[in-house]
Amino acid sequence: MDAPLERMGLRWPALPGWPLAFALLAAAVFVAANSGALSLGLADWQALIRGEPTQGAMVLAQLRMPRVAFAVVVGAALGLAGALSQGVFRNPLAEPSLLGIPGGAVCAVALMLTVFAAWAGGLPAAWRPFAVPLAALVGAWVMCGLLQGLARLLVPGAVAGLLLAGLALNALAMALVGLCTYLATDEQLRNLTFWQLGSLAMASWPIVAVLGVAVAAVLALSRRWGQALNALALGEAVAAQVGVPVARLRRVLVLALALLSGLAVAWCGLIGFIGLLAPHAARGIVGADARRVLPLAAWFGALLMLLADTAARTLAVPAELPVGILTALLGAPVLFALLKRAQREIGGGW
Repeated sequence: MDAPLERMGLRWPALPGWPLAFALLAAAVFVAANSGALSLGLADWQALIRGEPTQGAMVLAQLRMPRVAFAVVVGAALGLAGALSQGVFRNPLAEPSLLGIPGGAVCAVALMLTVFAAWAGGLPAAWRPFAVPLAALVGAWVMCGLLQGLARLLVPGAVAGLLLAGLALNALAMALVGLCTYLATDEQLRNLTFWQLGSLAMASWPIVAVLGVAVAAVLALSRRWGQALNALALGEAVAAQVGVPVARLRRVLVLALALLSGLAVAWCGLIGFIGLLAPHAARGIVGADARRVLPLAAWFGALLMLLADTAARTLAVPAELPVGILTALLGAPVLFALLKRAQREIGGGW
């Protein structure tokens, strides 16, 4: 597959390309770290390096840099999860929400904030900040297990069964979220609504470390999955004929999706469209080769998430906009454009 990509000029250059990509990301990190209610500059970075306890250095070390790093790893997780889900479904419009995994996380958080609010309030004070993220992660993994079991019952071994199971489970999860919204008090409803809109305000170095390790592990494994996904893009029968264990590959990829999207949703709520936009941007540069699309989708996801969070912190200073709103405003027009292009490719007109 490499030769056709090279002839089309779509190969991602190994040496000059990636250093440029990291330089662009580093520039975005620098701008994001300096932007906000308190504008910072080189003097604050110098004070941070020298260890001087100035206000700017404290803001950089304790607030800006953890949040910037969190935006990078969350975006990378969502971009990589989107690329994997599009490979699983062989559909360029797929993203993790089609499997219902983020819906399971939202449902678990809604139950935690309403039905089990008294139990969560009885936890030791040191454990309470982890109640909502842990509930979201457990909800994502429970949804993953139900998804695998229900897919085997509906259409064993077929991707259609996985998709139908995901849609059904997501509808059930959203129904439970609606019930929790109806039962919630004013304070509970406000907390649930704010969490659903998406925010990176919970950023901290331990959270960045956990999510960063998960992203690095999946990225390392994706080097082994790339060739199998290329074969799977030609059809399940073709992939099986060339020795790809289709059923096992699908199970492993769904588990990876649950890990990435579950951890991302657990700490920042629902953030849509990053998982849809990043893989498309990657394919626009390197073509359809999954071996190149997967890491580049993670890079694009990190860049998009960082830009969106920077905008969320700066557009309404001193207030902060929910980042999920900005990604939706960005992603919805792009989705319509993709649908229009797909409609033109199959013929006909609107």
